[in-house]
Amino acid sequence: MRTGGLAGALIVALALGAAPARAQSRAETLRYVTGAAVNTLDPTMPGTTREAFAISLSTYDRLVTFGRKKLGDNWVFDLDSVRGELAERYEVSPDGLTLTFFLRKDAKFQDGTPVTAEDVKWSLDRAVSAKSLAGPQLLTGSLTSPDQFTVVDPHTFKVTLPKPDRLALPNLATVYAIVINSKVAKAHATPEDPWAQGWLKDHAIGSGAYSVDVFKPGEQVVLKRNADWTGAAPDKPAGFKRIIAQTIPDPATRANLVEKGDADIVIDLQANDAQALQGRGKLKVIATPQFNAVTLISFNTKMPPFDKAEVRQALAYALPYDAMFKAALFGRGKPLFGASWGEGDPQPVFPVAQPVTLDLPKAKALLAKAGLPDGFSTTFSFNVGQAATAEPMAALIRESLEKIGVKIEIQKLPDAQMSTQISEKKLPFFTEGIVAWLPSPDYFYRNFYTGNQRWNYSSIDDPEITELAAKARFERDPAKYDDEARALNKRHLALMPQIPVWQPNQDAVMAQSVEGYTYQFHRQVDYRDLSRK
Repeated sequence: MRTGGLAGALIVALALGAAPARAQSRAETLRYVTGAAVNTLDPTMPGTTREAFAISLSTYDRLVTFGRKKLGDNWVFDLDSVRGELAERYEVSPDGLTLTFFLRKDAKFQDGTPVTAEDVKWSLDRAVSAKSLAGPQLLTGSLTSPDQFTVVDPHTFKVTLPKPDRLALPNLATVYAIVINSKVAKAHATPEDPWAQGWLKDHAIGSGAYSVDVFKPGEQVVLKRNADWTGAAPDKPAGFKRIIAQTIPDPATRANLVEKGDADIVIDLQANDAQALQGRGKLKVIATPQFNAVTLISFNTKMPPFDKAEVRQALAYALPYDAMFKAALFGRGKPLFGASWGEGDPQPVFPVAQPVTLDLPKAKALLAKAGLPDGFSTTFSFNVGQAATAEPMAALIRESLEKIGVKIEIQKLPDAQMSTQISEKKLPFFTEGIVAWLPSPDYFYRNFYTGNQRWNYSSIDDPEITELAAKARFERDPAKYDDEARALNKRHLALMPQIPVWQPNQDAVMAQSVEGYTYQFHRQVDYRDLSRK
């Protein structure tokens, strides 16, 4: 092993005791490196990073969690399979309005105190009441008020819904629905901070598989196994005694660390690095299309000329999809173009591959129909943090659109500026990514295609989409829901407010000895899944 620089820092952190002890510690420790940082231990805080979500998933439990299923050869989370976590079981009333959870009587917080329904009540009251990320998310499952949460007895908890919302139960499996040791939290609350948000940013008081041993915001988190947590199959503690999650900003350094064995797993390498490591065959590379995420090209439908559907459709037929896919992702992902819709299509899922391909004559005809036979000029923007994939995409788009008379100026915007301009609806034409923790069609359409809100990138305001998405949200008949989802997808194609282009792979690159990796809804590693053979 190398002993210098960043890799040396990792080794020194574990260099305790005699050589046999060090070897044992190394085998029982998972080293995870990431380009981003863990900035808080409370996942509900505004500005929380995805890496912080991963830590909270292992340090806190929720009432329920997602099962998993196979997608091709790989394991992924299963939105339609929700099982107990702190709840040993749950019941849904026949009318769908009441969810009753029966807590495990052996569940304990990491300080040894029992988990009770009172803790669940306080935690979910906090989620819907405090100013945080939790409230807007739980709203998507009709969880909005403390009045909906009832303690039946110390081990029985009830949730009441105004309508039978299909996403109520899955929302309780997301990272925001954590169950907190309420007695400890209340001891650190103040009149100005009744939900102890200030204190919980730096302290984790859950019942999860791991507790926090070291927390250096922006640098490193060290977790130690909670021997009392037995949620790993079959009824065992988590697979590693220790987790080290460290920020290593340079992607080439991260690739080198995992290749040399100085780190065990990384999920945010550049596509070409992942491809090269896979080709050398020393490491295990699990490439999973991010099926709950979409890279898209968006139009601002309120800004001319993109307020005309024919213009948006014209550009959809003028993009060099295959060339972009190869240049930006090296083909590592699932394309969302070039589909052939036949009988029964589109499928009742989102995103769905679009029946669009590069067809310049068709693009020119559509521009002429829109009254712009000679084309127009506009800007095309992307986030500088996405330059590795967006820059080659933008160059190919500019070259192709020039052939139909559309001239574009490429804008590379810093993260904050891009975010502000999107929020203020100032960008006419740009690329972005969207992700849904709960990837059902109605969830995507309600959150990304309706209302005057930030995530409606295209500013589309279509009564048909709004009505269909709202209806599907509360639809309990699976066949009717599928029909409504198909209708939404057909309407999207007709309006073309955005062009879904692909779902990039999440390339999880790891040592051959690491097992159990599952692609999770928050697109981070779930440390509880992993073990070393």
